[in-house]
Amino acid sequence: MVFLGMALIILGGIAILSAVFVSEPGSGGELLGFDVTTLESFFVGVAAGAAILWGFSILKWGTKRSLAHRKERKELTELNQKLERVEAERRADGDTVTDRDRT
Repeated sequence: MVFLGMALIILGGIAILSAVFVSEPGSGGELLGFDVTTLESFFVGVAAGAAILWGFSILKWGTKRSLAHRKERKELTELNQKLERVEAERRADGDTVTDRDRT
């Protein structure tokens, strides 16, 4: 998800930069090799802005999700280590106990 968010942000940025530095003001001009009117240039800007905002929201959501996953994995690792330690202690105590003592 992080990669998708970054890709949307980059594509939106490229569209905005090409519209600002390549197109001619007032007439629309040419945008990335296509002749566009002023209205079409406006729509490209709106779509680029929406892509950037959407990219930021996806990036934020993906980052939160990966951090939560990392935290959960760390907690599970700690719990697993505690469980292994307790089981090792039980096995060590169990070696001295005979079958007669268990019944």
